[in-house]
Amino acid sequence: MSVNSAESGVQVDVVLVKAGRTKIRYAAELLGDDGNRLAVRAPWAGEGVRDFGFVRFEPGDVFTEYYWRDRWYAVKEVRAGDGTLKGWYCDITRPATLSGTELVVEDLDLDLWRSADGEDVRRLDEDEFAESGLAERDPQAASAAVAALDHLEALAREDGFESLVA
Repeated sequence: MSVNSAESGVQVDVVLVKAGRTKIRYAAELLGDDGNRLAVRAPWAGEGVRDFGFVRFEPGDVFTEYYWRDRWYAVKEVRAGDGTLKGWYCDITRPATLSGTELVVEDLDLDLWRSADGEDVRRLDEDEFAESGLAERDPQAASAAVAALDHLEALAREDGFESLVA
């Protein structure tokens, strides 16, 4: 079955690929697909609690995730089970693809966090990105990834992604 813009509410499987392997797969509800931007909602798909020091992802958290077919990132709004906004977690990825009900994104190691109050904006995993060797294997993709991170950081400091997800 293929999903189109009229079929919100359909379940899709989000498949995050890293270095050619599936890193995680989880079920999500499709909220919308305008032909370029896809929005899904899913509960925290990790096992147990993941404490980054600046935020904890835990059972009960809900992620509203935005993916683009023409952009090198995904933006994820993170809320606690009671609805309180924790912040925004952004993955730098290759543009998303939807095949049937599988939403596939390739993680390129770079990430960005923006706290709910906007006071904490931080770039993450730049060391992992450097170690990945992407710059040597695919310099064009590496350049696009760094440009995407720079763009997201600027947006995080300006409006907190409202311009992207409104």
